[in-house]
Amino acid sequence: MIISQQLLRAENARRIREVRPELAARIDLMTDEGLLAAGREVTAQSAEPKVLAVCVLREFDLSAWIRETCVFAHRIAGGAAAAWRHDFTRTVFLAGNPANLRERFRFDHVADDGSAAWLGPAPAEESTSLRRLLKLFPVGAVLPNVSGTAVRLPADGTADGRVPVLRELHLATAGLTLAQALVHLHHLLAEAVLDGLVGPGDRLVVRPVPHLVGVAGPFTALRVVPSHRRPHELRAHAALGAGRPL
Repeated sequence: MIISQQLLRAENARRIREVRPELAARIDLMTDEGLLAAGREVTAQSAEPKVLAVCVLREFDLSAWIRETCVFAHRIAGGAAAAWRHDFTRTVFLAGNPANLRERFRFDHVADDGSAAWLGPAPAEESTSLRRLLKLFPVGAVLPNVSGTAVRLPADGTADGRVPVLRELHLATAGLTLAQALVHLHHLLAEAVLDGLVGPGDRLVVRPVPHLVGVAGPFTALRVVPSHRRPHELRAHAALGAGRPL
């Protein structure tokens, strides 16, 4: 399997169909025009999401952040997960020190080292005061060198028979800022955890490349968005490999 425009269109249509079946019922996602129309509608609606998560970052370490993102997502289930998925796992990233905020805000997950904390996913109005208090994570921050980053997710102690796997996490880095990487990776990882593709005990190895077009699969998940320069084309910003048992 090679990442191509055809594959990206199929993945984009699948995601819309699964998350917003009511949208897929009235728009033909098999055509380029239909996908563009659906994309515009989703973008318009995402400006005012009903449900979102908030991530507060004191500092950024890729390995720790990936691990804690997966731990956070693993704790979400049932109605909360479904509602968050309906808003395409929308997450806002803010700059701040969770330790200075814990008396005012009840975070749903805090990293062991205190470098990051998550609130939600919950109705957007529940995080309004936090989002007004803190600034967005710096949009111009440069993505650090992530080559060879390996992350082992903590085991949760359950005996459900699931065998941990090793997966490659491909990231397209050309023109990518740190803030953009956070968005793309968070979407991919959170949804992979909710779908049961990533779980306790897994090992993820980050493979940065300038572009993902032409990278060979198979893949179990893709992060696909319209290209900024060519709206009629799609771009894969991150991809999760098929993996093998550890």
